[in-house]
Amino acid sequence: MSAIHPVAAPVEGQVRPHFRNLPLRVGTRGSPLALWQTRHFLSIITRFCPVLRDAKAFEEHAIATSGDRIQDKRLADIGGKGLFAKEIHEALLDGRIDFAVHSLKDLETEMPPGIVLACTLRREDARDAVILGPRCGTPDPSDPFAALPAGAVIGTASVRRQSQILHARPDLRIEMIRGNVQTRLGKLAQPDGPAATLLALAGLRRLGMEERASVVLDPDSMVPAAGQGIVGVTARADDVDLLELLAAIEDREAAAVSRAERALLAALDGSCRTPIGGHARLLSDGRLHLTGLVARPDGSFLLKRSAQGAVADAVALGRDLGEGLRRDSPADIFG
Repeated sequence: MSAIHPVAAPVEGQVRPHFRNLPLRVGTRGSPLALWQTRHFLSIITRFCPVLRDAKAFEEHAIATSGDRIQDKRLADIGGKGLFAKEIHEALLDGRIDFAVHSLKDLETEMPPGIVLACTLRREDARDAVILGPRCGTPDPSDPFAALPAGAVIGTASVRRQSQILHARPDLRIEMIRGNVQTRLGKLAQPDGPAATLLALAGLRRLGMEERASVVLDPDSMVPAAGQGIVGVTARADDVDLLELLAAIEDREAAAVSRAERALLAALDGSCRTPIGGHARLLSDGRLHLTGLVARPDGSFLLKRSAQGAVADAVALGRDLGEGLRRDSPADIFG
């Protein structure tokens, strides 16, 4: 039977005890990257709450999601956004876990009823990276796609990445590859594998594999996915004590940029077949700069715009930019 312990939650510089059952059960996907992110989050929360430094204070629950189980189809063909969180959130609502750790870009913009995005952690580098295989030339940071041979096959399941690389290099061909980071990198070494692939630099860094990045792409030339590089934690909306604890460890900058990016995504309301990018950053004067992108998967149409505003207006900034992009894009893009 679980023991009941006081769980300290910081409140305006003070520590107020809450009593609840331990261990706290944390849900996560089972990939190496997902487990790294979960353990990183737990290391942060234990620094804020000394009571939870006991090794038995947490219990990991690796949950296989639909997105993990089905690897031979695009996400759009098996149900779309949220497939990396659906089963995890069912476990949360059923009370089998207490909270869950996710890559924020995997979460739908509207949470299921009864679940909230409780906190976001400091963003790792949001940029995408090109990983070149042995059949490619020498990378040139000033011309990131120059090392790709004419007509080369690029492996990716991301229509966002596909649209932007085809817009820059229409001669290239796209082949769908899915799986965890290690699986996708392994395919480059296969004789019949793609010439190159694209991955989030954040994932490579977290796994200690940053050296595999041949070229890191500027976020203005390859607009990242909304939420890329940010870890988000979800919990039940009625778990007030836990929400209070999680709010205390939220990174304010990550919260601001993610609000803007997710509001942009919500305003565009695209499916997994719609290439959408969103990247926000804080400027030196404290204002928020947001870039949004909408495109066709084949790269034949690409619309990219930026806007700036106050951090307090992050949601309105994202919504307004998204509505403008949607209004000025061909209707078939969102069909």
